[in-house]
Amino acid sequence: MSFTNIPLEEKLGALEELRKVKEQFAARGWFPGTSGNLSIRVGEFSPESFHFAVTSSGKDKSVHTPEDFLFVDQQGRPCEVTSLKPSAETLIHAEIYRLTGCGAIFHVHTIYNNIISEGYGDKGAIPAQGIELIKGLGIWEENARIEIPVVPNYAEIPRIAELIPAALNPDIPGIVLRNHGIYAWGANAFEAKRHLESFEFIFEHIYRSLALRK
Repeated sequence: MSFTNIPLEEKLGALEELRKVKEQFAARGWFPGTSGNLSIRVGEFSPESFHFAVTSSGKDKSVHTPEDFLFVDQQGRPCEVTSLKPSAETLIHAEIYRLTGCGAIFHVHTIYNNIISEGYGDKGAIPAQGIELIKGLGIWEENARIEIPVVPNYAEIPRIAELIPAALNPDIPGIVLRNHGIYAWGANAFEAKRHLESFEFIFEHIYRSLALRK
């Protein structure tokens, strides 16, 4: 399906969902500076052709403006004539969509995901076990143990995107850039939000548990 054939109602619905999520996350302080980015896929999907709405680059996410979002294709190129630039990390979103076929991806920078990812960065994954909010990731095994992938954070976004296929675990709906932030995804905005909130609870739990042992 070409971008022009996607129903206007679907496009407007995606923008409204992004606006609501942006407002909620901004209220939590999850977008320090102009960091972080959000996206929602629209229209039909194939790994070779898809479209998504994504946050514009360099915007203050604590306020709403008509220039907060734009639509891009599977290569991160704007679908319409615009002066807006997609978030610098749009290529990472595109790669995750291509590999998973998910419906939404949310990326935030927090103190806890930065510290924990730096602490476990050399291991390539953050281990977590027996934490209640692992269930929020759809993993209901008793005393479940998971490993959340961590990849290096390079200045060149294409270098990061190249690492995603090897690092991605289909059972874990998230991946962390070392000392940078997490990308969490889901079938839709509701699920991606649930996953992101669960990851952030897990990171804080790990941090506070380690602090108690000192």
